Amino acid sequence: MADAEFSFPPHPLANPGYGKRSTGYELPRAATDFAHLPPREAAIAAYIDRVPEGSDISVKTLAKQLPYGQCALRTALNRIQRAGHLRRGRECLGGRWITRTWFTRTPRDVTWWAAFRRGDVPREPRRPTRSRAYVLLAALGRTNSVMSLSHAECHSLAPLVEEWFARDAEESDVLRALTAGLPPTVHHPAALARRRLTDKLPPEPIRSDRISRRMLECAECGAPDYTDSLVDGQCAPCRGVPPARRHLPAAEIRSRAAAIRQEMQGTRT
Repeated sequence: MADAEFSFPPHPLANPGYGKRSTGYELPRAATDFAHLPPREAAIAAYIDRVPEGSDISVKTLAKQLPYGQCALRTALNRIQRAGHLRRGRECLGGRWITRTWFTRTPRDVTWWAAFRRGDVPREPRRPTRSRAYVLLAALGRTNSVMSLSHAECHSLAPLVEEWFARDAEESDVLRALTAGLPPTVHHPAALARRRLTDKLPPEPIRSDRISRRMLECAECGAPDYTDSLVDGQCAPCRGVPPARRHLPAAEIRSRAAAIRQEMQGTRT
């Protein structure tokens, strides 16, 4: 495979809450995942695909791990982004805007990324694969051996973990809930996991119907895009397209301003 040449120590993680984030709903790994990319870009994309969630995939850190300079990596990442595998931006969590880098093994088009920005990702039918929740549960026994789960138990519990993720929980939050304060012996780890996942489920995040929780950035200039105008990761000016003037109705302007004020008041509290 394209990344076979890369064999390095564990990739460094970013600060908690930052770093690589998978978009989810991907096809299973295959040897042809990045065959449509040039060899260098394919190797880098395959490497990023295999590093864990939360890994620091900034240009500076990747340059320390891979046999490419920062300039070459910056060019390669932009090409990977234009191919639909990567987007940079920010996400509002708990009233704070967090820098994100989203990666998907399955390339996505403009329409899909626009839906992703709005938090309305289409869950298209696909071949069965191990979800992010399944992988976390399957590895639980490595974190604490008394919580080892079977294949069937992981599949049964995965929807509960997915609900945690839907409420903006991180993997570390789920692991802490499942492994903190365990007794020396657990006779029924699946039953205990189900009870904890249910009883400790975080509250639903407060969301605004008018304000998107995500914002993507242009791959070339880094300008924020609060709409769906990015094409292949680039804004209209970087594509050489003059920005179109849009006149919003007065009622919509007042509505948006009120929603922003409400969001800002929630952030202060």
